[in-house]
Amino acid sequence: MEDNLTIKSWAEADRPREKLLEKGRQTLSDAELIAILIGSGSKNETALALAQRMLSAAGNSLPEISNWTVPDFVRFKGMGEAKAVSVIAALELGRRRREVTPEKRMPVASSADSFRVIQPAFFDLPHEEFWILLLSRSNRIIRKEFISRGGLSGTFVDPKMVFKPALQYLASGIILCHNHPSGNLKPSEADLKITQRIRDAGQLLEIQVFDHLIIAGENYFSFADSGLL
Repeated sequence: MEDNLTIKSWAEADRPREKLLEKGRQTLSDAELIAILIGSGSKNETALALAQRMLSAAGNSLPEISNWTVPDFVRFKGMGEAKAVSVIAALELGRRRREVTPEKRMPVASSADSFRVIQPAFFDLPHEEFWILLLSRSNRIIRKEFISRGGLSGTFVDPKMVFKPALQYLASGIILCHNHPSGNLKPSEADLKITQRIRDAGQLLEIQVFDHLIIAGENYFSFADSGLL
């Protein structure tokens, strides 16, 4: 049976667990944090070396490795499904932590306010998703609602599903939000058409569509700011 190089077998100065306990989590590199999740490498490679090799393959980019699936991880010797799932789960927890906002009832006065609230929901997503922000009569955020998930280049949006939570929570207005994984902020023809359809439906229901944001990483495009609403 092949012996793996566990963290316990490393030189004491090279153990990331002890380093975290003694010096704090902020002192650890990305590779050291991933090595703790992996626990052990292979017979001829430590978990840290394995983590460094995987990060290098991802261009030393945490956002890139956060998009990896189980097959992407297990192609590296020393990474089985269980280890891959542990790393994926930890990265997903980090993404979800970014979604938590203590400012749930904050007022929305600009597209930048809306972006700050919704952007974490799209962090590291390799596919398109459509969300909405529900607003009260005083333009305070009631809640954010997931509407649909699509592929790399689009997602189907049913106006009925958009207004279902708006009616349920008695929202006076909504802000539409979806992402472009490609990084292109320019609205597509489909984006323009669905925005028009939802805005027209909102007028009948007396629920105003204040904006539609297209999110691409740390940047966004606002239909309202661009005079498209």
